Amino acid sequence: MELEQALRKLVLFSPALKEEIRQSCVFQKFPAGTELVRDGQFVKFVPIVIQGLVKVYTHTDEKELLLYYIQPDQSCIMSFSSCINNHGSRIFAITEEESSILLLPSNHLLRWVKDFPEINLLFYQQYDMRYSELIENIQDLLYHKLDKRLLDYLEEKVRVSGKNPVKIAHREIANDLGTAREVISRLVKKFEKQEVLKQHQEGIEILNL
Repeated sequence: MELEQALRKLVLFSPALKEEIRQSCVFQKFPAGTELVRDGQFVKFVPIVIQGLVKVYTHTDEKELLLYYIQPDQSCIMSFSSCINNHGSRIFAITEEESSILLLPSNHLLRWVKDFPEINLLFYQQYDMRYSELIENIQDLLYHKLDKRLLDYLEEKVRVSGKNPVKIAHREIANDLGTAREVISRLVKKFEKQEVLKQHQEGIEILNL
């Protein structure tokens, strides 16, 4: 997808802002598994995903914790925060699949926030969405057992990827949910016996979805 096609998807942006983007931004395609930003790194670009999927997570005490996915027409609010406040990244971001991404340079973004108020609407929407997701995650941790969290996680994975079955390793699931791989393997086997899930070469399939 070319830059002009990407710009047509940014319906919130004015013609003047789009012209600035033409002159200043990078539009790039990244293979699956590409690290876009890591913890402590100063953010030079804020991404807007045009096609594909990006996973954002934290890493503490040798454990990963999934924060959110960046889907098409969405951006990374944590990268935006790091850019605006000029501090190192507090997250990792990696492409889950081949992704086409518009990269907004941080040195221009600070000015654009002042000169083009419509760009703020995009990030206000991201803040609102991520805050709602955070509340849901906290409720899951407080009130739901790991088996329900696992099913919710897999259903979300199917939703954001558009794929069922989902190609994913038990270790990756465990990292995202903050638990051990052996625990996930036991739960998957239990759900298989209950005919909730099915494992095969293509990955984990949610039945009766």
